[in-house]
Amino acid sequence: MGKQSDMKRSSGDSGSPDNLGSQDEMDMVETVDMVETSAELVERAISEYESPLIGYAKTIVHDLDRARDVVQDTFIRLYQQDAGKVSAGLKSWLFTVCRNRALDILRKEKRMVAMEDDVLLSRDSGEPSPYQTVADNERVELVKSYIERLPENQAVVILLKFEKGYTYQEISAQTGLSQGNVGFLIHTGMKRLRALLPDDL
Repeated sequence: MGKQSDMKRSSGDSGSPDNLGSQDEMDMVETVDMVETSAELVERAISEYESPLIGYAKTIVHDLDRARDVVQDTFIRLYQQDAGKVSAGLKSWLFTVCRNRALDILRKEKRMVAMEDDVLLSRDSGEPSPYQTVADNERVELVKSYIERLPENQAVVILLKFEKGYTYQEISAQTGLSQGNVGFLIHTGMKRLRALLPDDL
C-alpha cells in the first residue's frame, strides 16, 4: 500500500511541469490575441469617442458638418498610425489630433476669407483687384517687349513719357533733344508700335 501511494504521488508530481507548460502557452496565445490591429483600434475609437470628438470639434469650427469631417479625418489618421504606440494614450491622441485638424481648417478658411475681402474691398474702392494688377503688369511687360523693337531714340522717349510720366520738357532735358523733336519721335514711334501690337493689346 505504501509503495502504491508513493507511486501515485510520484506520478502526480511528474505531471505538474507539463500542466504549467500548457498554462504558459495559453497565456502567450491570449497575449497575442490582445494586440489590436489598426482596424480594431479605429473601431474601438469610433465606438468610444466618436460622439465626444464631434462635440469637441463643433466647439471649435461651430458647424456640425465640418465637425464630422474633422473627426472622420482624425480617424483616418489614426488608422495610419502604429496601433501599439497609440493604443495606451488613445483618448489624448484623438483629442489632440482633432483639435489640431479643426484649427487647421479655421486657419485655411480665414486665409480664403481674407483674400476674398481684399478682392471685394478693391472693387468697392474702385482700385484694381490683386488678380487684375497681375494681369495688367503682364500686359505692360508684353507691350514693353514690343517697344524694344522700335528704333532706340523712339523707344527711349516713349518709355520716358508713358512709363516714367515725364513731360516733353523733362524728356528734352533728359535726352538733349528739342521738345519738337521729342514730340515727333513719340508720334512716329506710337504709330509704328500700334502696327506691331496684336489686336488684344
